[in-house]
Amino acid sequence: MREYQGGSADASGNATFGPGLVFEGKLSFQGQVRFDGTFTGEITTDDLLIIGETAKVSADITCGSVVINGEVNGKIKARDSVELRGHARVKADLATPSLVMDKGVVFDGYCNMMDKRDVVSLPTGEERRKSWQSGGRGNKHQDRRNRDVVESQPADLSAQ
Repeated sequence: MREYQGGSADASGNATFGPGLVFEGKLSFQGQVRFDGTFTGEITTDDLLIIGETAKVSADITCGSVVINGEVNGKIKARDSVELRGHARVKADLATPSLVMDKGVVFDGYCNMMDKRDVVSLPTGEERRKSWQSGGRGNKHQDRRNRDVVESQPADLSAQ
């Protein structure tokens, strides 16, 4: 994991958006960015995004890597890694090959641990429900149907 290197902006594309910033829309950038403000919309980068402790982000994020210390709601697709640090509060669907989560983090969502070469679209809530309901031991509806079929068939006791 790359480490954030501070500053408000420099020649390598590093930038910091402070706690007072409120931004709505589409944000696309190169280089690493630290965001400590409030953001609503869409964030796209091939590089590192750091969500600071004071940040409140409601967005679909596509990035190389993301380190989250603050609050994030939405969908996150990271080519390299997602790190949930400190007291992060994340209500999001994740797709990433590498996930790190500290003790004390609150995570509510779906996580798809993909290979770096895979291109994955995050499933909708309905698609997730269908995948959990299709077959398997934990499907009480399927188990009940199988039990009903067995119980409704007369037993053939003549073979004994």
